[in-house]
Amino acid sequence: MADMIPAWIDGTLTPVEKLQAHIDGLRHKAVSVFLFHADKVLIQQRAAGKYHTPGKWANTCCTHPHWDEPPMDCAIRRLDEELGITGLTPKWVETLEYRADVGSGLTEHEVVDLFIIHADTLPQITLNPTEVQAVDWLTRAALDDRIAHMPEIFTPWLKIYMEKHASSVFGPA
Repeated sequence: MADMIPAWIDGTLTPVEKLQAHIDGLRHKAVSVFLFHADKVLIQQRAAGKYHTPGKWANTCCTHPHWDEPPMDCAIRRLDEELGITGLTPKWVETLEYRADVGSGLTEHEVVDLFIIHADTLPQITLNPTEVQAVDWLTRAALDDRIAHMPEIFTPWLKIYMEKHASSVFGPA
């Protein structure tokens, strides 16, 4: 069931093919991670071959858990699969929900387990080119500035996190 994600149909959690969940705009489970080192957060540019939001900048990593996969395990798995980052333990922050048009008739309607990591040392990063084409470390001020001046280069969910959930990600202002 690796390509099936947990989605709600008529109030019941059901395995659904990932693309179909996005076509139908089904409410489904997701995981997002924000990795910090010193005063900077790691963001990634999605690979050009992604079926939605290709080439757009997003948080450190995000994905959908496999059926029956615990959110923490999913976050750890995805850090490795996308960025080659291992040996870090995410801290669960909260569960949040958003709905966003991601283009091409697709909708993300996610119930997200949000995780943060504060790394003491700069982690070794090995990009998976089918997932990520670039990364950048930015301060919150620099990220806010880029989103304000170039919103079109960012994923809808990163803009939602920064607009509505920044205190959960970065702590109280």
